[in-house]
Order: sequence, then C-alpha cells, then structure tokens
Amino acid sequence: MTAGMPDPASGYCYRHPDRPSYVLCQRCGRTICPECQTPAAVGVICPDDMRAQRQEARQQRPPLSRRVSRLAASGTPVVTYTIIAVTVVVWLLQLLPGVGDTVTGSLAFNPVFLLPANGFYEPWRAVTALFVHSPNSVLHVLFNMFSLYIFGRILEPMLGRWRFLALYLLSGVGGSIAVLLLAGGSVVGASGAIFGLMGALFVFGRQLGGNVRSLLIIIVLNLASGFFLPAISWQAHVGGLAVGLLVAAIVLQTRAERQRGRQIGSLVALGIVLIGLGTAVAPILV
Repeated sequence: MTAGMPDPASGYCYRHPDRPSYVLCQRCGRTICPECQTPAAVGVICPDDMRAQRQEARQQRPPLSRRVSRLAASGTPVVTYTIIAVTVVVWLLQLLPGVGDTVTGSLAFNPVFLLPANGFYEPWRAVTALFVHSPNSVLHVLFNMFSLYIFGRILEPMLGRWRFLALYLLSGVGGSIAVLLLAGGSVVGASGAIFGLMGALFVFGRQLGGNVRSLLIIIVLNLASGFFLPAISWQAHVGGLAVGLLVAAIVLQTRAERQRGRQIGSLVALGIVLIGLGTAVAPILV
C-alpha cells in the first residue's frame, strides 16, 4: 500500500477519513460512508467508480444517426409522428402575437397562388396548407392530428414510410385543388389529407377482405358534416378522398418489386397533374 493512502477496507471512508463505515464499494472495494454511496444493482458504488461507469456508458452509446436508423428499422410510424410534431409546432407559432398572422399567411393556400401571371406563383402552398390550422380553435388541429395518429399507425407500417408520405401529401394537394375547382378562397388544415388516408384504408381493407362497413360509415358521416357546418371545407374533403382512392389504386396495381419505378413515376405524375390542373384552371375561375 502506498504511504499516505488510506487502507481500502480500513473501516473509514476513503473520502472522509473521519467517518467510520463498514460498507465497501462493489467495484473497487474501498470503504465508503453513506454520503458517498450510490445504490447499484448489487451493493453500492463509490463516487469515483460512478463517474467512470457513466463515462463508459456515454462512450458505448450509439451516435444519433445509428439511433435514428434503429428507430426507423423498428416499424415505428416515424413519418406519422413527425407530421404531428411539425403541425403542432406550426400551430403554436400561429398563436404567437406578431408572428402568428405571418406564419398563417405564408403557408395557407389560396387559388391566387396558382396564377403564374400574378408575380408570386407559389404552388407549394397546396402542400404547406396541410400544416397550418385555425388558430381560433384547438379542436381543428386536435381532431386532425388525432385522426392522423389513428390512421397513420395503421397505414404507415402497411405501405412503408415513403408511400405513406406520398399518400398524405398528394391527398392534401387534392383537397387544395378541389377547393380551387369547387369553391375558391383560402384554406388551411389537414382534413383533405386525412380523408385521403381514410379512402386509401377503405381500398386496402376491401382488397384484404376485411369488414370496412364501419369505416365507410365514418367517411360518410364526416363528409356529410362538411355540408352542414360552415367552417368546414367539404370541397377539401371530397378532393382528398378522391386522390386517396386513386393513390391506393396505383399502389395496388404496382405493388410488385419489378414495378417500383412505375409506381414512383405514377405518383410523381399524379402530383404534377394536380398542380398543372390547378395552374391551368386558376386563371379561368379566379
């Protein structure tokens, strides 16, 4: 033993030589008083070994990229949760004084943004409108995100993340274009995309031989509510539902691995057609 160093099992704490104790660190065997003891799986650990153990754990922890990869490979509906998180953050920003109006005005969809001649042609608003909701009603964003949570957890593992994202975005664009064709005016909210998810789930359920009667009732009731409640855009619901049915049909017809390129091309073409239709029709209707 080195001169001047306390005996590890001398009966006195190695950090507080004036404090008697007969409890030993389970890793190094040194005597430690109650103040220096950290409970472990078996026995207790001294402060020095506790720091060393935490350092070892940090060094063994996988980097962020690897943890994200593990999460993605686990079947967790990452896209669904990400869309919910982004939408909620945007809605909270909409509530901020002096900022909210700018956020809403920068992301909302209006047919005038599909007029190439107006000097600020912004077709991407047909997508960004899905992430903004009415700042005057928490029920608007709450109902849409709860519906996304329910249907996303079913559809995302079934379709895969990128197909599910395409379904959600294309259905939302379909809702925006339907507002242009059938009503005009500004629109915000993910309702069109949610109806697209319901329509796709109906198609897949029928294909798998499941009982889709209850889902059909939900779709009909929600569609009907849009005709009686003035704050709800039934046009977006109809457009989103129609595109959701179409996306589901494309996925079913091109589900073979050898048809992957055809599937991607068809979905991209659908998005181009929707925006192109809106751009062509906007000068006539607006």
